[in-house]
Amino acid sequence: MEARVVSLTFSCLFVCRPVEQLPTITAQSPSSLIAFPFDESFPMTCEAKGNPEPEFRWTKNGQEFDPFLDPRLMKEEDSGTFVIPNNGNLTVYQGIYRCYASNRLGTAISKEIEFIVPHVPKFPKETLDPVEVEEGQAFVLQCNPPQGIPPLQIYWMTISLQHIEQDERVSMGLNGDLYFSHAVEKDSRRDYCCFAAFPRIRTIVQKTAMSVIVKTTNAILQRRPSLLMPSGVKTETLLVKGEDLKLECIAEGFPTPQVEWVKMGHQLPSKAKVENHGKLLIVPRVEQEDSGKYMCKAKNTLGEAVHYFPVTVEEPPEWVSEPESQLSMIGSNVLIKCSASGTPQPIITWRMNGVPLQEAPAANRKVLDDTVLLRNAQSSDSAVYQCEASNRHGTLLSNANIMIMSKSDNVPPMVLTSEGEEYSAVDGKAVLMHCKVFSSPPSMITCKDDSSESVEGPRVTVHDNGSLEIYRVEKEDAGQYTCLAKNTEGSAAIDATLNVKDPTRIAVPPENLQILKGTTAELSCLAEYDKSFSNDFELLWEKDDMEISLNYTENSRYFVEDGILQIINVSHGDQGVYTCVARTPVDQDTASALLMVQGELTYEQYFCYEPKDQRPLISNPLARLSFCLSTEFIIEYEESQWEPGNWKELLRVPGNHNSAVLKLHGHVDYCFRVSGVNTLGRGPSSKPTERYKTQPAAPDKNPENIKIEGRLPHEMDINWEPLLPIEHNGPGLEYKVSYKRQDVEEDWKEHMVKRHSFLVKNTPTFVPYEIKIQARNHQGWGPEPKIVIGYSGEDIPSAAPDDVAVEVMNSSVVKVSWTRVHKDKLHGHLGGYRISWWRLRSLVNSKKSHGDKHTLTFPGDRNHAVILGLTPFSEYSLIVMTFNGRGNGPGSHPVNFKTPEGEKNPVFRVAEVQKHSVSLVWDPPLEPNGILTGYLLEYQLGTYLHTTCLYLTNSDVMVIPPLGGYVFSLVFDGVYIPLFTAYTTTHSFDLLCPSLNHLCHFSPLSSSLISPSVPVLLNVSSAVSDRFANISWISGGEHTEFYIAYMKKRKLICFAVRLSDFMLNACQSHRVLFSSGLAREGGGISTQGWFIGLMCAIALLTLIVLIACFVNRNKGGKYSVKEKEDLHPDVESQGMNDDTFCEYSDNDEKPLKGSQHSLSREIKAGDSGDSLVDYGDEDVQFNEDGSFIGEYAGRKEKRVSAEIKATVQTPA
Repeated sequence: MEARVVSLTFSCLFVCRPVEQLPTITAQSPSSLIAFPFDESFPMTCEAKGNPEPEFRWTKNGQEFDPFLDPRLMKEEDSGTFVIPNNGNLTVYQGIYRCYASNRLGTAISKEIEFIVPHVPKFPKETLDPVEVEEGQAFVLQCNPPQGIPPLQIYWMTISLQHIEQDERVSMGLNGDLYFSHAVEKDSRRDYCCFAAFPRIRTIVQKTAMSVIVKTTNAILQRRPSLLMPSGVKTETLLVKGEDLKLECIAEGFPTPQVEWVKMGHQLPSKAKVENHGKLLIVPRVEQEDSGKYMCKAKNTLGEAVHYFPVTVEEPPEWVSEPESQLSMIGSNVLIKCSASGTPQPIITWRMNGVPLQEAPAANRKVLDDTVLLRNAQSSDSAVYQCEASNRHGTLLSNANIMIMSKSDNVPPMVLTSEGEEYSAVDGKAVLMHCKVFSSPPSMITCKDDSSESVEGPRVTVHDNGSLEIYRVEKEDAGQYTCLAKNTEGSAAIDATLNVKDPTRIAVPPENLQILKGTTAELSCLAEYDKSFSNDFELLWEKDDMEISLNYTENSRYFVEDGILQIINVSHGDQGVYTCVARTPVDQDTASALLMVQGELTYEQYFCYEPKDQRPLISNPLARLSFCLSTEFIIEYEESQWEPGNWKELLRVPGNHNSAVLKLHGHVDYCFRVSGVNTLGRGPSSKPTERYKTQPAAPDKNPENIKIEGRLPHEMDINWEPLLPIEHNGPGLEYKVSYKRQDVEEDWKEHMVKRHSFLVKNTPTFVPYEIKIQARNHQGWGPEPKIVIGYSGEDIPSAAPDDVAVEVMNSSVVKVSWTRVHKDKLHGHLGGYRISWWRLRSLVNSKKSHGDKHTLTFPGDRNHAVILGLTPFSEYSLIVMTFNGRGNGPGSHPVNFKTPEGEKNPVFRVAEVQKHSVSLVWDPPLEPNGILTGYLLEYQLGTYLHTTCLYLTNSDVMVIPPLGGYVFSLVFDGVYIPLFTAYTTTHSFDLLCPSLNHLCHFSPLSSSLISPSVPVLLNVSSAVSDRFANISWISGGEHTEFYIAYMKKRKLICFAVRLSDFMLNACQSHRVLFSSGLAREGGGISTQGWFIGLMCAIALLTLIVLIACFVNRNKGGKYSVKEKEDLHPDVESQGMNDDTFCEYSDNDEKPLKGSQHSLSREIKAGDSGDSLVDYGDEDVQFNEDGSFIGEYAGRKEKRVSAEIKATVQTPA
C-alpha cells in the first residue's frame, strides 16, 4: 500500500501511514470579503485536510449553495475554494457563506464569510434653496453623505477646491455637517460644497453646491450658549474595547462659546486629547477603565450649557480556553471544554459535524455549561465538535477533532521531536530534553545514556510526555541520550546530545562609589564564562534596572572597555544603582553597585515670570523670563496637551544674564522652571511657573525627510515626516503637496491633505518629479518649502542585453560579455544583471538532459562577468537579463557554448606478474571529461652498471585501446618502470605520476614485484641551486635500491642508486646530487662476466649484419631489413642513439615483440599534452617531498641529449 502523509491536528502530528483523520479547516477567507471594483476576482477560500480526503459543500444565507452549478464561478480541483470573477452583476453573490468539509469521520465548518458588493455612493441630484440667516444667528449646512464602505472622510471646500476655514466659530461635526456658532458677513458665498471620500473604493463624490446669504444688522445681540450638537441632556454611548471614543459638543452663542471637558468624579484619561477647537474629545483605544460619565460644558460671558455622556465599554468574545483536539480509547470518558470572556458574557453553543447538539442527541453525551462530557465514548462519538462563543459584538468559532480509537486502530510509536537535537546546560542547573511521542495505545518511554544504561536516579525525572529532566547537572552528564518509546505495536527512538557548560560568574563585581560632580566615574566588572561562548558572550550595564545604551558618539557620556564602565562628566542625574550583567545564551550573572554623586548646589533660586505681550501673536510667540542669580541657568518647559509631565530643556543662559527671550510654539499651554549650574554641578530646579498659553500662529517649519517611491509603475507615493503636535502652532494643520515633472514645462499640481502621505496616480513610468510640501493651519502658511527630486514608480525593464558572447577560459570557467541595456529601457534604477545557465548535455554522449538552472546576480552597471564551476566537456545554454527594483527584465536570446575536455585520473595497478609477462589492470575515469579514445603504456627497462647509478638501456611505447586490461611480455631481465596515460580527443592524463614514491618495479626473473609495496621514505627534503639540486631522505627500512625520476623536455629521465656500506653515500650525475641516509653493499647483473660477454657478442653480430647489408645494397640487391627489424627488433638499439642517455623519449617507437596493437587509432607519443618541464639550465623547483615542480612548455621535435658527469660511458 502506498504511504500517504497524514496530518493529525492533535498537536500538529505528522504520521507517515494511512491513519484516518477527521477533517480540519486549514484556510478560509476573512469574515468580510468586499468586492472592490478594481479587483479582478474574489476568492472564497476553503481548504481542509483529513483522511479520507474531505469533500466540500457551501451554504449561502443558510441555504445550500453549489458553486459547480454556476458556470461563471471558477472552481479548483480537490479544493473547496471557488472564485467569483469581477464581471457582470455581482450583487447576485452578495450574502453570508459558510464552508463545510466532510469525510466519513465527521464535518468541520468555517467561520461565516460575508461577501459585500458595495454600490457606488452618490449624492442625490437636488436643487437646494439658498440658506438665509441674519448676522449673529447660528445655522447649519447639512452634508448627509451617502452610505459606503468605511472609512468615510468629509471635506468642506469651495468650487475652486479651497478648504472652508474652520475655527472656534465654524467647525465640522462628526456627521459631516458644517456648524456656524453665529453668522458673520463673510460667511455669505454661493459655493459651499461637501465632498465625501471613500478611500477603500477610491471614490470621491460631491454634493450640490449650497449658497448662504447673511443679512447684516445694526447690532448683534449677545446670547448665552446652547448646543447645536448633540441635542437633549445626555447621550448614551456604547463602545467596544479597542475602539476610539469620540464625544462631540458643538455650541452656538455670542460671544463664541468655549467648550470644556471633564470626567465626572475622575480626571480625564491621560491619553485623551481635545481636537476641533475644543469641541471634540477623543480617547483612543478605550479600555474598561475608560467607562464612566463624561460632561461637556460650553460657556461664554452670559452663561453655560452642559451635556452628559454615560460611556459604557464592552468587549467582543475572547477565548479563555479553546476546545482541544483529543485522541482517546473506546470506553474512556472525554471532556471537551470551551470558555470565552467578553461583555456581555458570550453565549456558548455546541455543534457536532456542523449540526447543533440538540438536533443530534446522544445518550452518553451531556452538556454542562461550557463543557461537553462523553461518557463511555464509542467510535460513533468520533466527530468534529464546534464551539461557538458569541455576543452582540462578535462571534468566535473553534473546531476540535475528537477521535475515539479501538485496539484495531493501534498505531506504533512515532517520535515527533527532531532527531539529533543538541541541548546546552549549565553545571549545577537543570535541563529539560524533549521526546514527544504519538502512539496508540500510549507508549512506555525510557531514556538511556551513551553507556546504554537507563537513566535513573534522584536527579532524573522522565515526565509523562516523554521529556527527560535532569536536576543539578554535572559535567559527567554530558553525552548522548536516547529516548525509546515502545507499545504493543512497535518502538521508535531518537538521540539527543547534552553539552554541559561552565557557569557564568562575575569574578570581580563593581564596588560602591562616591564621586564629585563633573568628574569621571569608573565601575569595574570582570566575568568568567565557558570559552565555547566566546562569540556569544556579552557584558551589559544597567542603571536603575534600565539598560544603558552605548552609542560611542561625541555626545555619549557612557563608555565600556574591558569590562570597565566610564561615566564622563558625572551629574546628579547619574546617581543610582548600576548593575553589571554577564550573559551567555544559556545563563547570566549580575552584580550591582551604588553610585553617589556629591557636590549638589545648596543656594536658593529666585524665579520671576512676566508675559511680554498678552495680545494674540501671529508668529514667533515670545515670553520673558527673569533671574536673580549670576551663574549658568537651564530653562526647561512642560506643556499640558501632548506630553504632560515631561520636562524638556529649552535654553541655557550664561550666568551673567538675568533674563532671556524664549522662542515658543503657538497654541501651547506652557509651564517653565529654571535650575542653576556652578562648578560643582547642577542644582535643584525651581518651582514651576503658572501656565501660559500662547496664541495660535502659522507653522514656522515644513515637513522633513520627504521620501518618494513608486510601488506600481504608474504611481508615485509621497511620504514625509509629519510635524510634531507641538509644532502645529495652531489648529487645522494640513499639508499642501505640490508636484510637477522635472523634464516637462508644466504648472504645479497642488493637493491639500491632512495625513502625511499622498499618492499620485497615472504617472509616466520612472520619470523625475519636483516635489515640495508646505504646512498650513488656520492661521496661515508655513515658510516656502524646499524642492526635492523624486521618481515615479518603476516598471520591469523592457529590453534584454544585446551581443551576448561567451569566451571559454578553460574546461570549467567562461567569461560572459554583453552590451548594456540603454537607460531608457530600464524603467527604473538599475539593480544589475543576472546570468542564468543550464547544462544541455554531456558531450560524451549525445543524449540531451537538461540540468538544473543556475543564476548569478551581478549588481551595478557592468558588461561582463565570469562563471565558475562548470562541468567539463558539456554543452550549456545561458541567458542574460537586467533587473531593477521592480523585477527582472526579459532574458536575452539563449547562447549555447561547449566546455572543453578536462582532466580526470583513472586507477592503475599491476594484477599479476609471470616469468615472462605481466598483467596490467585499470579502471576507466569516473568522469571522463571528454571522449576516451585509448590508453598509452610507456615503460623503461633498466639495468645496473657498477654500484652507484642506474642507466636506461631501452624504452618502448605501445598504444592500447580503451579496454580494462593488458598483458605484455618481459623480454629482458631487469627492472621495468611503467608509465600509464589515458587519452581523450585533445588531452592525455597520467594515471601513474612519475615520482619516486609511485613507481612500480617488477622483474621477469623473479616473477613477482620487486617492491610489492611502496617503500617508506622519511624526512624527504630538497635544496635547489642554479646548477644542481640536492635531494635527501632517510630510508624507512632495509632498502638498498632507490629510484629518482624527473622530466626534461617532456621526457622522463630516471636514475637508480644502489650503494654499499663502504662507498660514499652520494653520486653525482647530470648536475644533480642525490644523497642517501643509508648505504648497503650489493652487486648487480651488470657486473657479471657472462652478461658482459653476451653483450659483446650481440654487438659483434650486429656489426657483421650491417656490413653484409651494405655490401648487398652496393650490388643492387634488395634486403628486407625493415621486415626483419619488425620481426626481430633490437631492443637495445631501438630506443637509444648517440644523443640520449637514460632518457624516456616521446618519439614514435615500435612495440615490443608480443605486444598488442591499438584497436582504435594510433596515438603518437608526441601528442601528449601533459608532461613536466625540461630540466637543465632552467629553474626547477622541488617540493618538500622531493618531487619536481614543473611547468607546461611546448614540445621539441629533436631529442636533446643529457649531459651526464659520470665515470662510465653510455654504450653505443
